[in-house]
Amino acid sequence: MKRLLLVLPAVLVVLGVGLLQSNVVFGATKKAQPVIDSFTVDPANQLTPGTEMTFAVEGTPKGKASVRMAGVPRTINLTEVDAGTYEGTYTVRTNDKISPTAQVRATLKVGGRSAVASVNLKAAPPVAAAAASAEPPTRAGPAAARIERFEVAPVDKLDPGVDLKFTLVGTPGGRASVGIQGVNRDVPMKEVKPGHYEASYTVRRLDHFPPSGNIVGRLDIGGQVVRTRLTQPLVVDAKPPVLRNLSPKENESVPPGAVTIGGTFDDSGGVGVDLKTVRILVDGRDVTQNAEINPQFFSYRVTPAPGTHQVQVSAQDLRGNTMRHSWSFAVGAPAPGGVPVEITSHQNNAQIAAGATEVRGRTVPNAQVDVKVIQTAQVVGLFGVNQEISNQSVRADSNGNFRFRFQPQINVPGARYEVSLKARTDQAISRDIQLVLFQQSR
Repeated sequence: MKRLLLVLPAVLVVLGVGLLQSNVVFGATKKAQPVIDSFTVDPANQLTPGTEMTFAVEGTPKGKASVRMAGVPRTINLTEVDAGTYEGTYTVRTNDKISPTAQVRATLKVGGRSAVASVNLKAAPPVAAAAASAEPPTRAGPAAARIERFEVAPVDKLDPGVDLKFTLVGTPGGRASVGIQGVNRDVPMKEVKPGHYEASYTVRRLDHFPPSGNIVGRLDIGGQVVRTRLTQPLVVDAKPPVLRNLSPKENESVPPGAVTIGGTFDDSGGVGVDLKTVRILVDGRDVTQNAEINPQFFSYRVTPAPGTHQVQVSAQDLRGNTMRHSWSFAVGAPAPGGVPVEITSHQNNAQIAAGATEVRGRTVPNAQVDVKVIQTAQVVGLFGVNQEISNQSVRADSNGNFRFRFQPQINVPGARYEVSLKARTDQAISRDIQLVLFQQSR
């Protein structure tokens, strides 16, 4: 897999449009022009649909960096992951029209001024962006930066105190490091022998390792910087996923009408569910193509006939561990005298932002609604541990409307919140209602 690297001296950066003026304007110091020191694109050749491209810009800190690529009708925004280092990814789509020699253009804006650099998607020496000076570009050094291998020794669990050992093999005599998205931006590596770099990172309690986390090896040879992503899983995963929060519940009777059949995938501590392997059968009929499926949950909307119905779900995780689960529910007349209750503010399996969340619903006037919220924290050392973060009762108003709020003590991207509620009056009680929400990953 080929990679493009552009290393630019400051004088060759394309400056924003405008005439050079004095450094002092009405007594104020004029802001310095931003510069781009390097721009990398990885990979630079295998751009079939589904390929994830990684972009990295190094230059003036505290700016906004973005990438435009010929054939892609959108701007790719980069994030400043370290002072002056901007990174971002883009997954090639089927409707993209990317030429094998398409130009990729990076823009870095700081204080209203811009620097621009570009490379072409081809196996050729890096070409500098149009320069503001006629001075020829200088080379970073006699040795070309190259990474041959980047790997990790997988562990049984990502528990606090566990050491992750990384190895990078490439051009000798450089500076290597490991960047772990959402955990540690720069873990320095030691060159234990020529071209062989090693590093160890000790897992902390509140580290967040999402299954799709971006772990990057970086090698700097005299100013030439190359990067490569880790393609191995961190965990030796021997356990299959588990299906939780079934809807409808096992042997539950639901009233006639539209029903959402669903559940959440729980592969806590594992490598995540392989979506290509998910199969959903309802009464023996494969409905997978009509269901909504993502790494966290699946849902299928249907209006079943009265009677008993069977659901079967199978899937594998990314290491091939197989899960199969089946259950049944019944469709019949609603229970006589039951209290109706519904959630009006959120759909099941919706994503919520960090912080406090307000849930609204509707039931009979003046009914009491008992609420319990359990958080499954997706953090190292807490996989599979359920924590009750709210247990309260609220009363509906004279129109039957009610609302309640909950807020976790620790906001963890990807955390799952299981909201259970039941409405009751002096004469009757509702069936258990469950709402599953997920905290946004970013």
